[in-house]
Amino acid sequence: MTTSNETIVSNFVKEFDSSPDAARISAYFSDDAIYHNIPVAPIHGREAIANAIGGWKDRMQSAGWEIVHQVSNGDVVINERIDRFTVGDKNVSLPVVGVFELKDGKITAWRDYFDMNQFTSQFA
Repeated sequence: MTTSNETIVSNFVKEFDSSPDAARISAYFSDDAIYHNIPVAPIHGREAIANAIGGWKDRMQSAGWEIVHQVSNGDVVINERIDRFTVGDKNVSLPVVGVFELKDGKITAWRDYFDMNQFTSQFA
C-alpha cells in the first residue's frame, strides 16, 4: 500500500512539532530536490536542504507548524500553515503557503511563500 502525497506532506510538517532532525527531514526528499523560501535563493539537493534545516537550530527553535488548510491534486500538495518558532526569548508566528511537488513518494520541490518583513519584524 502506498502513502498518499497529502499524507507524506502532513507527516513532513509534523517533523517540525519539535526540533527537526536533519536526517529524518532529508529522507522526505529526492536526491535532486529543490527547496525555495521565495524571499531567498533556492537550495538544491537533499543534502543541502538537510544542512539548511539543521542550521536553523543555531538561530531558532521550531515550536510547531500548524496546517490550516491543505489540498492536493496529483503530485502537487498545497497547504496554508502557521509556522511557529522561538528565536531567543521571542515567539514568532508566520503565515505561510507551501507548495510541494512529489514523485514516487519523495518531495522533489518545496516552495514556501511568506512575507519576510512580517517574519523579521517579530524579532524586534
